[in-house]
Amino acid sequence: MITIGGTPYALNDPLVLAALGGLAVVLLMLILLFLSARAAGRSARAMAPLAMQMGQLGQRVQSLGDGQERLAGGLHHVSEAQAQSQTAMLQLMEKRLSEVSGQMNENLQGSARRTAQTLGELQQRLTAIDKAQDNITKLSGDVLTLQDILSNKQTRGAFGEIQLTDIVSKALPKDSYTLQATLSNGKRADCLIHLPNPPGPICVDSKFPLEAYEALRNATNDWEVNEAAKFLRTSVKKHIKDISEKYILDGETADGALMFLPSEAVYAELHANFPDLVREGFAARVWIVSPTTCMATLNTMRAILKDARMREQAGAIRRELGLLFADVERLGTRVENLDRHFGQAAKDISDIKISADKAGRRARRLDNFDFEELAPDTDETVVKLTKDS
Repeated sequence: MITIGGTPYALNDPLVLAALGGLAVVLLMLILLFLSARAAGRSARAMAPLAMQMGQLGQRVQSLGDGQERLAGGLHHVSEAQAQSQTAMLQLMEKRLSEVSGQMNENLQGSARRTAQTLGELQQRLTAIDKAQDNITKLSGDVLTLQDILSNKQTRGAFGEIQLTDIVSKALPKDSYTLQATLSNGKRADCLIHLPNPPGPICVDSKFPLEAYEALRNATNDWEVNEAAKFLRTSVKKHIKDISEKYILDGETADGALMFLPSEAVYAELHANFPDLVREGFAARVWIVSPTTCMATLNTMRAILKDARMREQAGAIRRELGLLFADVERLGTRVENLDRHFGQAAKDISDIKISADKAGRRARRLDNFDFEELAPDTDETVVKLTKDS
């Protein structure tokens, strides 16, 4: 039991329970308030350093804000500088790109011009090569034709005669040789050169042992070489013998004759590998010549002909020199006469000038009506004119 205000109440009474509950709540609130006050005191004491720290933190935040503003300004300045630098860099790169592009265009244009020029030169060279190819083709045909000519003995002989005629006609005067000359024995020489005695007229006959030479060149073994060499010796010896017997005549021709080989290769082969044939020709007084050595020999003969003709014409030359000397003397006499006439003409011109001067003075006196000075001069002039007449 519990007494409240003199009234007893049971503990399990609801009112008592409610009052006790309210009282407990109030006590609890008081306790909590006390505890809160104490906690607030402690919190206030604890918050003082925190407040100080918060102030310092605020200052730092303010400093950070200011630094951030400055950093923002710096970043803005850096951004503007970077933008300007980028703009300048872009302009510089555009300029460099423009210069590089211009240089590349110039180089490309120069390369194009050089390429065009090279192509033009190449085209010209190709044209020249085409022409050369045509000439080679034509020359090949001519070579085939020449081979056809040389394969026949008659045409080969005509070829040698034509070449000999060309060489002789270039080296000697036309009246100093006779082509296809017939000798007293009835034999006909390809060319007879009219040299004075000694040595006298000399015969030149064309021979061309081409078959024997080609056999020697085409030989592939020792047996073929020996057979071809025998063939060449036989051919050349026969030619030497024929020329010696037919074209060397006592009292009619020179004591020797020329065998003309229209091939330098055959001539070189004989002198290089067959000296015995050359010596045999010398012994038979038959001298073997090629186109080159024949021209040299003919030039020597031309000098002999010129010297002989000079000796033959020595009297005529002396006579002409005498006439020339007389003409020179006559010319000197006539020049002296002409000089004398020129001297007389100069004297006459001087007298004419004197008379002209006096006539001029007379005309001026007449023009000035100077009759007093005119009369004496007139008499003198009349006397002068009378003497001149």
